[in-house]
Amino acid sequence: METMRNANCTKATKNYSVYSRHCPARQFLDRLADKWTLLIIDRLKSGETRFNQLRRDIDGITQKVLSQTLKKLERDGLIERRVFATMPVTVGYSLTPLALTLVKTIESLAHWAEDNMDAMREAQTRYDTQYGLVKETEL
Repeated sequence: METMRNANCTKATKNYSVYSRHCPARQFLDRLADKWTLLIIDRLKSGETRFNQLRRDIDGITQKVLSQTLKKLERDGLIERRVFATMPVTVGYSLTPLALTLVKTIESLAHWAEDNMDAMREAQTRYDTQYGLVKETEL
């Protein structure tokens, strides 16, 4: 059955299977699994935002990584880039209708981590203690 799914993972048949190593949907999942992608899309849900504002809002992202991620998202059809004829030139980014279909999912995922961080840290501490990865005195 898996061979059949692999063979059918083509644009012509539209039988995409994320479980197939050759499926292009996996590339998209890789993009969505990136923390910067999630944060950019979550930030852009409130409307068009200029490049430098995004860089200030997303603590820790470098100019290079922001630029690369925005280009990939534009290529994927998730964001639109608008150039303003100012001196110097400014650029604004906004979500496309396709990206708007992801906003609730991304928002839920991004904020789920915030809401459950204490529980995850407690679980990590229990695991580390149980398997001797941390000394009791370090707790």
